Amino acid sequence: MSIGRLPDEIVRLAPGTPLRDGLDRIVSGHTGALVVLGTNPELEAISTGGFLVDVPFNATRIRELAKMDGAIVLSTDLTRIVAAAVHLSPAADIPTSETGTRHRTAERVAKQVGIPVVTVSASMDTISLFAGAGRQVVPRPDQLVDRVGQTLSAIQGNRSRLNASLERLTGLEVHDAVTLRDLAHVAQRFELTNRLADEATSHITAMGGDGRLAALQLRDLVDDLTPVSSLVQRDYVPEDAEAMPFAGLARLDDQELFDIVLVARSLGFPPDLHLDSPIRPRGHRQLASIPRVPAGVRARLVQEFGGLDALFAASSQDLVAVEGVTQGIARQVRDGLAHIAERALAG
Repeated sequence: MSIGRLPDEIVRLAPGTPLRDGLDRIVSGHTGALVVLGTNPELEAISTGGFLVDVPFNATRIRELAKMDGAIVLSTDLTRIVAAAVHLSPAADIPTSETGTRHRTAERVAKQVGIPVVTVSASMDTISLFAGAGRQVVPRPDQLVDRVGQTLSAIQGNRSRLNASLERLTGLEVHDAVTLRDLAHVAQRFELTNRLADEATSHITAMGGDGRLAALQLRDLVDDLTPVSSLVQRDYVPEDAEAMPFAGLARLDDQELFDIVLVARSLGFPPDLHLDSPIRPRGHRQLASIPRVPAGVRARLVQEFGGLDALFAASSQDLVAVEGVTQGIARQVRDGLAHIAERALAG
């Protein structure tokens, strides 16, 4: 499920910000407006008429200035109203899909001068953002709440499937039966969850102060993903490869991400490796799940034994021979690995 990430510029229009307060007042007054969010020489070159204001920004002032025809120009940091009643004359040959005069002007100005432009529709009571090549209707607070709720629900469902995939991967690791297909399914779930989390973050940020609770919920859902993902990648990074195996997934679009063959091909393994080819973990993730084993010791154990299968077969004496491994740590590792194997066999 993908709801769509909001443009970064919409963050500046989040509920509770002075600018959004002013725009909401214009909506309530049914007067409409065209507001340019910054200024540069290119904008000045297509601006005529109007008058210089140059006063600190506040919601009441922009509401009153919106009653006049023409554009309102703000400073780039949105702290001042630079000018009002400005006539903008962008190039007429700039393509636009808009039909209304205000929206056509806003889209062309945004494309020509590279500054975001906001319009308020007097007839539709909507706020629209033109930034770069497209138009984005600025969601109302209730719409943002709905979108965040949908995205968090999607993350929760996908996170459950990711956890199940990781449990299955553990069972396969215990039996030394992991294939490229199995790793690809886990990688796919990580990437899907990360993309949904990015979408949720953009919507929560657009909520302003109202998004605090949702931000805590999102953090609770995904905060532990990065270390787990890193451990899986360290376990399966191809020999002699510098990049982590999940890095290539960023190049796939949402549709391609559901093609397990494309996912597998994006993980950096040799092209002659087919989906059912066996691959073997080094043991980073399973060792990290064992309490009271220092990270440096875990790294040396992986380096010494080379793989999880060899770690399972190692005796306490073998483990103690590794630098930094005491009798207590060796016992902890042996017991931890035995518990992992028992749990996987019971499952």
